[in-house]
Amino acid sequence: MRGSDAVAGSLFSYVDLEKRVRADHPLRVIREIVNATLVAMSAEFDALYSPFGRESIPPERLLRALLLQAFYTIRSERQLVERIKFDLLFRWFVGLGVGDPVWDATTFTRPCCTDQRAGAVSLPLPGVMRRGRTPGVPAPACGSAHRPRWPPRSPAARRSASAACRRSPVCSG
Repeated sequence: MRGSDAVAGSLFSYVDLEKRVRADHPLRVIREIVNATLVAMSAEFDALYSPFGRESIPPERLLRALLLQAFYTIRSERQLVERIKFDLLFRWFVGLGVGDPVWDATTFTRPCCTDQRAGAVSLPLPGVMRRGRTPGVPAPACGSAHRPRWPPRSPAARRSASAACRRSPVCSG
């Protein structure tokens, strides 16, 4: 007798993300370093946000997501949000549970610009890099195979792109 191909959603999920990520995964070490850096920055985050109003998405989660975007060379915030929705490793790194909703990709557009002007986005990476050079903490392996190879541009092409960016209302700030 042929089995049924009916799809039934489950009411409860018993997936423990901590057990799903293998013990020797490089992101485990990076996550510990990032979390320690973000805890040290907690007072700076508190100063950026108002004590009143609706709760926002924690900036720590947004910054962890942006780090994943850089580590995995994800080209856009839309692709990043899609990966977070479906990839358990990404959910674990960001701090989301299996059933937690993922924010919209437009979340990165306005708050990210505000945080960059305040200097918050540039703060975690130097702290992570300093912590990564401490003895006993292995440095993450960064192979060149993950970085895209773009053909070198001529100086004239660079000047043309720079001039176009200056004329753009997005880049003029």
